[in-house]
Amino acid sequence: MAPVLAGLLTLGVLYGGGRAQPAEAYGVSAVVLFPVLAWQTKILLDVEPDVQRRLALVAVGSAREQAAGLVAAAVAGLGLVMIALVFPWLVGGVTGPSLPGERSIPAGVALGLWAHLLALPGAVALGALASRVITRSAGYGVAVLTSGAVAALVLGLSKSVAPWLAPPLLPTARALVGPLPGSTALLLTAWALAWAAVVLAGYARARTGRA
Repeated sequence: MAPVLAGLLTLGVLYGGGRAQPAEAYGVSAVVLFPVLAWQTKILLDVEPDVQRRLALVAVGSAREQAAGLVAAAVAGLGLVMIALVFPWLVGGVTGPSLPGERSIPAGVALGLWAHLLALPGAVALGALASRVITRSAGYGVAVLTSGAVAALVLGLSKSVAPWLAPPLLPTARALVGPLPGSTALLLTAWALAWAAVVLAGYARARTGRA
């Protein structure tokens, strides 16, 4: 519940500043929820007792045991994403098209869902990398989670380093402000999935080594 409440509080502050078009508002919402989704993943994976984890490793194998935790985290993250899509309408934080050529509400919501789904794999990967079974310490786990979330935002703002070092949170938010070409959408999707895959590969390697 703590990440959900934190997410709702953050979204309340975000949408309290005024009304925006759905796609633009949801693009910023996905950026804001990235650390919240990562935190939620870390909490979910941290609560598994060590004895239960070892029994699961013996019973179903390392790959299935790891995949089960990640799928559970993704499902929990989808629940928060659905809340994030509905919440702005409840507080009057979004508005429909007011000028010719602006996106329709269904198109804006669809793009908003896409933006959140791009943020989710990377958030699950970061939360898994910060989980107790990897860091072995609550302090180290918080450090990994915090530094990863901050780095994702800072690298997204910086133009002096390779942009692919961070998930495409801010590029996605910027892309939703105006027209979104199909090639750009495909590039951002591939970028988000590739970044999450690399981090999850590191998580799987570290998890296997510490099983």
